[in-house]
Amino acid sequence: MDVFKIIKKINTCSKKEKIPVYAVGGFVRDYILGRQEKNDVDFVVVGSGLEFAKKFDLFMKESGSLVEFPDFDTARYILGEIDNQIVVEFAGARSENYKSDSRKPKVQIANLQQDLTRRDFTVNAMAVSVSAFAGILKPSIKKIIEQAVDPFNGQKDLQAKVLRTPLDPDLTFIDDPLRMLRAIRFASQLEFSIDSKTLESIHKNYERLKIISAERIQEELLKMLATKVPSVSLALMFQTKLLNLILPEVVDLDGVEEIFGHQHKNNLVHSFKVTDNIALRSNKVMLRFAGLLHDIGKSKTKKLLPKIGWTFYAHEFVGKKMVYQISKRLRLSKNDTDYLAKLVRWHQQPISLMDEDITDSAIRRLIVGVGEELKDLLILCRSDITTGNPIKKEKRLKNYDHLEERIAQVLERDKLSAFQSPFRGEDIMKECGLKPGPTVGKIKEAIEEAILDGKIKNEYEDAKEYFFKIKDEFLNKAQDWEKII
Repeated sequence: MDVFKIIKKINTCSKKEKIPVYAVGGFVRDYILGRQEKNDVDFVVVGSGLEFAKKFDLFMKESGSLVEFPDFDTARYILGEIDNQIVVEFAGARSENYKSDSRKPKVQIANLQQDLTRRDFTVNAMAVSVSAFAGILKPSIKKIIEQAVDPFNGQKDLQAKVLRTPLDPDLTFIDDPLRMLRAIRFASQLEFSIDSKTLESIHKNYERLKIISAERIQEELLKMLATKVPSVSLALMFQTKLLNLILPEVVDLDGVEEIFGHQHKNNLVHSFKVTDNIALRSNKVMLRFAGLLHDIGKSKTKKLLPKIGWTFYAHEFVGKKMVYQISKRLRLSKNDTDYLAKLVRWHQQPISLMDEDITDSAIRRLIVGVGEELKDLLILCRSDITTGNPIKKEKRLKNYDHLEERIAQVLERDKLSAFQSPFRGEDIMKECGLKPGPTVGKIKEAIEEAILDGKIKNEYEDAKEYFFKIKDEFLNKAQDWEKII
């Protein structure tokens, strides 16, 4: 069942119950723009949104599931399987008043015009009666434009590709500061500009974002990174100072310092370019985020050394620690945090493996250290080339082609895709009569090091033979330690 069949069923229920219902917001906006239809639609009910949703649930004979939000007179109706869901939300027409320290509004019953007044932007403040979708086929864009309730000239702003608020932007953003992030995200998603008064208001009120939960900020940030050109959102957040609140570590990369003729590049601009480069190669949002964060350690490690110039030694290790701080602040999951930290930690390593005489051992350590994220790391590294010199760029990209060939050869030859000692911990305990403990771990680690260094093959028999060569050394050390204790 597609979304238009659902809308037509809503129209049938609306007529039966004699309750006016309107599609509103992003669905109407995108329909007029001719963008890909959404599988989630918001509806305004002139009356009780919750009561209409209950009647619609009965009308549908429980073919979907109803989720009620009685405090806000809204309900969500969900149809289909998880990977192909249609979600419609019904809300009673309402007006909202906010306290200065909260996003939870005091809701009052209102008419359609008043409801549209509370919307974030004029292009989202258009409504179309569900009866407009009642025909056999999808209605034409022209029909929707003609039937749209558009009190704030949203259609005119769609044509001009501009975002502005229905009311005074200060009031809009003070009431709900999350709308500042939504403005920036829409600017990137829709490829719109932000009207100057609205942009000034975001800059003026940016500190209001402090009342927004980390989870909501994270959600908007990741949506921005998912856009076609993430740097549009990033630059707007930097310009309005929202980035100061969300990612101050990234803001600290801004600026170019020159001493005695030594100058370094602007690492903020570079990080934005890297993020865009990744967006050209991958749709993975967390990989794009890693591109934004990959150099954050440079602000803390920058030094000017005589005869060398500006250096950022060990910035990847410092950056890794900073990733954990950022992830905690933004409430990122453990998996996402570990992924970001790993890519930031290892992003310098492939550069050191470009020489022809680099040993297989060094390649093995990269493969094992990065594990499943190796492909993503190489995308990040390629994207880290932001030079404007086409000759240099081509040469560096060819170096990565060569490195990838070396990696493929070592992987095929040494069976390292899921590396650990083929002579396992339980084998060591059985042969030595040991219980689980540090000595078992040290022996296993020594076998793995021998494989990585190319001393032995990544095979069970080779690892077992090497175990018998080294086990006594570790067992004697363990006994000496016990004597000291």
